[in-house]
Amino acid sequence: MSSEHGSVAGERGLDRRPAGVSDATVEAVGKLSEAFETIEEVRGRLYGLHRLTGSADLALGEACELLRKAGHDELADRLETELVGRNIAQGRWTFQLVEEFDDGYYADFQRLEKLVRDELMDGRRHVFEAEMKAERRTDGRPGHAATPD
Repeated sequence: MSSEHGSVAGERGLDRRPAGVSDATVEAVGKLSEAFETIEEVRGRLYGLHRLTGSADLALGEACELLRKAGHDELADRLETELVGRNIAQGRWTFQLVEEFDDGYYADFQRLEKLVRDELMDGRRHVFEAEMKAERRTDGRPGHAATPD
């Protein structure tokens, strides 16, 4: 993993607690990291909604064509006018929701999470988890190595 963002790199100490940082601070920043990871998952699900909704709309268009070929013009017309290309939210397709989320809430959360890490943890990520790993692993056991080396 890259050290650019302070990712886990035990041999260089990037996953270790900076000097003077309290247990309470490590726990608080760990909880902030947990919250941001949840937002990352939300972001993925929002992109999933975007892709699935787009796929459904394209399949719906194909269904309309097939209904027409089968002689069901009125039903095809109704589906096309009421559903094909329809907004899923007021004035918005899913790509617009994704862009608003990315440029607004997500960007702010990402920026502020990094600000807290930079100010309190010297930019280091996952210090809470690194310390949990150190406490929970069994030294010398297969699959319990401290680092990949």
